[in-house]
Amino acid sequence: MKAIILILLLAATATASVKAEDGYRLWLRYDPLPQTSALLSSRQQITTFFIQGQSPTLAVLSRELSTGLSGLLNKEITITPAAATADIVISKSNNERLGTEGFSIITSTTGRRQIRISANTDVGLLYGAFHFLRLLQTGHPTSNLNITSKPGIRHRILNHWDNLDRYVERGYAGISIFNWHTLPGYIDKRYIDYARANASVGINGTVLTNVNANAYILTPDYLLKVKALADAFRPYGLKVYLTARFSAPMEMGGLKTADPLDADVKAWWNNKAKEIYQLIPDFGGFLVKANSEGQPGPQDYQRTHADGANMLADAVAPYNGIIMWRAFVYSHETPEDRFKQAYNEFKPLDGQFRKNVMVQVKNGPIDFQPREPFSPLFGAMPQTPVLMEFQLTQEYLGQGTHLAYEAPLFKEVLDADTYAKGKGSTVAKVINGSLYDHPLTGIAGVANIGNDINWCSHPFAQANWYALGRLAWNTALSSETIAEEWIKQTWSNNSKVVAVCKQMMLDSRETLVNYMTPLGLHHIMGNGHHYGPLPWGKSLPRADWNPVYYHRADKAGIGFNRTATGSNALAQYTPEAALLWRDSTTCDEKFLLWFHHISWQRPMHSGRSLWEELCYKYNEGVRGVKTMQQQWSSLQQYIDTERFSQVQQLLTIQYNDAVWWRDACLSYFSDISGLAIPAGYERPAQTLDHYKSLQFPYAPGNGK
Repeated sequence: MKAIILILLLAATATASVKAEDGYRLWLRYDPLPQTSALLSSRQQITTFFIQGQSPTLAVLSRELSTGLSGLLNKEITITPAAATADIVISKSNNERLGTEGFSIITSTTGRRQIRISANTDVGLLYGAFHFLRLLQTGHPTSNLNITSKPGIRHRILNHWDNLDRYVERGYAGISIFNWHTLPGYIDKRYIDYARANASVGINGTVLTNVNANAYILTPDYLLKVKALADAFRPYGLKVYLTARFSAPMEMGGLKTADPLDADVKAWWNNKAKEIYQLIPDFGGFLVKANSEGQPGPQDYQRTHADGANMLADAVAPYNGIIMWRAFVYSHETPEDRFKQAYNEFKPLDGQFRKNVMVQVKNGPIDFQPREPFSPLFGAMPQTPVLMEFQLTQEYLGQGTHLAYEAPLFKEVLDADTYAKGKGSTVAKVINGSLYDHPLTGIAGVANIGNDINWCSHPFAQANWYALGRLAWNTALSSETIAEEWIKQTWSNNSKVVAVCKQMMLDSRETLVNYMTPLGLHHIMGNGHHYGPLPWGKSLPRADWNPVYYHRADKAGIGFNRTATGSNALAQYTPEAALLWRDSTTCDEKFLLWFHHISWQRPMHSGRSLWEELCYKYNEGVRGVKTMQQQWSSLQQYIDTERFSQVQQLLTIQYNDAVWWRDACLSYFSDISGLAIPAGYERPAQTLDHYKSLQFPYAPGNGK
């Protein structure tokens, strides 16, 4: 026991002594807490802890608690073999309210004053320990704790769009952290720290491979590599999933078809599932992108999405596996408004999926835009569990160089009312299963993680990973609460740092919308890479790959008419939800051009015309970034030099990009409308032809 304690203390001391502020430690920095009265009692009281039982997860818990407490409290922490003499007691409970992952944290004043962390399972205890460390890091008093917490969503998952050659599609933070070449023999320390970070915010699943799938991952050699990762992640409660290429039976199995109703195809997948589960008994299941953007799928054989999903679901069902079947589909042949296509394909299939299938739906009906109305599929499939898909990687939000805190975007969608069962039928209630009583629930985020030293490229982009985990655990948390937690753990407990960073974060998404896609504009980014403005884009062979398809600007006005006189996409919502947007005079102006084609001269709520309001919004976006620059500069004395300089430089890039967006878009819309930019606004620095001539063939994150 003495040897174990010594090793733990040495590990804790080594970790605590690492002061390089390169962002690698994420929100798990565990630096000494400030000398405040609220925290002084914690230092005085906590010197020992006791853990009941032994397991790989409890060993992880012990290391984390020892490292965290010794770092935060800046003193030696020891493990005691007796609960009666411990300041912190971690033990199993038999509390049905906690489920399999929940925990309680209680300050007991009966007899010896103790903090007791309880759960029904080892992973629940681990989550409880991480939450307790979060309380300490954020300055929460520990003298009178009475916390009970359990996740509101069962499957809380990261989706990695990582390829086997380590290229990350839509990746802006380097190459993949998963080095398949050196697996299974070498387990990089980064894998362990990745699992730690996920466990600390309650993320319990990771899809290792790109939805544009490679069947090679299912070969025996690669499955051994997957097993090595699964073994490393398991103590942290993190299950692995893979993407399944629908044509794998042909590519890997030598079959002549991948028809989901073919007996040989079913047998191939059944045998492959058996092979996987023999290696990885807790393998989570498959995520599938099919019949979308050129990917193979059941429709190649005149079968439905339900046919394809159910065939795979049957293969993993004996092992309690699940299938996450993406609803991001739009046809090469269908001229229908792209907004409508996912609903049109999946709504008729409601009730036809196996009970271990979830339909994975993007938050909006198009494609991860800076602002979208919620997808009409939420609330429209009462017999089918619907899983939320958010995008953490900022494909359409400035990518790796712009500060864009996404929690307000997530909350805008989660809190939206579908009216599927009357008022209060929020999207959050759809995905947490409470609206239609579904026990199978999930939320996923497309990962923004790469092998950059700080994981996410932009230091503030880490907050989006953090926010996904916290909201997946509890969708009721506010953007403000999550931001404050993250700031205190990542930057400082200093009140000025917290206040300034929080204001920057909370304003950042709206600022970005203003300089990119104000008033409901959408998908006017560069082709392919989606970096920078391209509102004039019309060169691609498919109409709905071109920005002009979405804004429809002409001499008369701008916007996509999705009312009954246009594409009638509004009819896919419940009447009560559609009512919010149906009338252009009462439609929330944030979504106006999503649903209406509006005259340039139309008066807005501000009293300005639509054209004047558009000019105002673009300029407001530029001013917002300038304000963020000023706010960040005010923190120089409080922030380490390395990270301060990095954010400062990135904000300069963001400011220049915001100016570019404003000048390029207003130049183009001015040319289309014949209206001049009003007096008092800065003139575009270049001609419209100049902006049209810009090319970015090597922009990051593009397909290869």
